[in-house]
Amino acid sequence: MVRIEDYSNGKPAWCPGCGNYSILEAVKKALVKLEIGPNQVLMVSGIGQAAKLPHYMKCNLFNGLHGRTLPVATGAKIVNPNLTVLAVGGDGDGYGEGGNHLIHTIRRNPHITYLVHDNQIYGLTKGQASPTTEEGIITKTTPIGTFVRRLNPIALAISLGASFVARGFCGDIEHLSELISNGIQNKGFSLIDILQPCVTFNRINTWNWYRERIYKLNDQYDPTDKIMAFRKALEWGKKIPIGVIYKEKRVTYEDQNPKLIDKSLKEQPHDMKIFETILDDFAI
Repeated sequence: MVRIEDYSNGKPAWCPGCGNYSILEAVKKALVKLEIGPNQVLMVSGIGQAAKLPHYMKCNLFNGLHGRTLPVATGAKIVNPNLTVLAVGGDGDGYGEGGNHLIHTIRRNPHITYLVHDNQIYGLTKGQASPTTEEGIITKTTPIGTFVRRLNPIALAISLGASFVARGFCGDIEHLSELISNGIQNKGFSLIDILQPCVTFNRINTWNWYRERIYKLNDQYDPTDKIMAFRKALEWGKKIPIGVIYKEKRVTYEDQNPKLIDKSLKEQPHDMKIFETILDDFAI
């Protein structure tokens, strides 16, 4: 039996009141609910406050470069499909530096889950505007206000036909945990955009700001209706929907690749002499 305590690994060093604490709790709850043990999980992260989350989880971890989370996560899943692979990053890491990787990972549709902590600011590097920063907001890099249109990651993912697109709020741990569980169980690429306050550098999108605006999609909502999903994705401002916004049944990258259908890469024979030859070539 898997317990929350099985995933405990040190005391987080985030600012008091940071939404990352709730996201960490929601991730643990989701894995415990699904009876997935720490040895079965690989968390991949890049750079940023959100990317520190796997440091506080007792499981397998690959901490890589800024914005390069998804290629590593995809590679790991291809090599060992038995792993539950979670990619973790912030809106800067995921939608800024990693925006190009997000687009093409959605196209490939590997069976991985991407958790994006969307606080609409760069937190680790001290408060610069991110791709999801509201227009008009003054930051350290936009002293006259942000005049670049904000990225809508939900609409982007829907337009590319992502197999699972959801938005959660760190202020509702149970609901967020359920979304993460659903994302993990989805056979394909799952994007979960998680709204969270940055209590230090974003004084606009506060806990109260979100609570006054968010609402949960009800049981009558059909996430397979692409047009309706687009309409929900475009709701922002006075009303912000959370929940599973879009689902599309697709074949995964692993199930389409003829080299992977019968055996995963880790099960296939390999000749170490080939690797030695490659290394020798680089050494010249």
